[in-house]
Amino acid sequence: MAKVTVRYWAAAKAAAGVAEEAYEAATLAEALDAVRERHPGELTRVLQRCSFLIDGDPAGQRPHETVRLAEGGTVEVLPPFAGG
Repeated sequence: MAKVTVRYWAAAKAAAGVAEEAYEAATLAEALDAVRERHPGELTRVLQRCSFLIDGDPAGQRPHETVRLAEGGTVEVLPPFAGG
């Protein structure tokens, strides 16, 4: 298991109530399972609409079970943004 930082942005940050948290997980799927366990309410719903950056690279459409996390890495949780 890798120790990673999960960083929340916008609606995800509001739902989590914190800007970032530390987790131990080998894959993005494991990290998100741990996030859902710690925050079973609104954040779980927000995550369904989010995209994710792993150490600055988009996870894209890859299955979360296949996205490996590195020791000391960062998972950015990005809800859809509105802009103009």
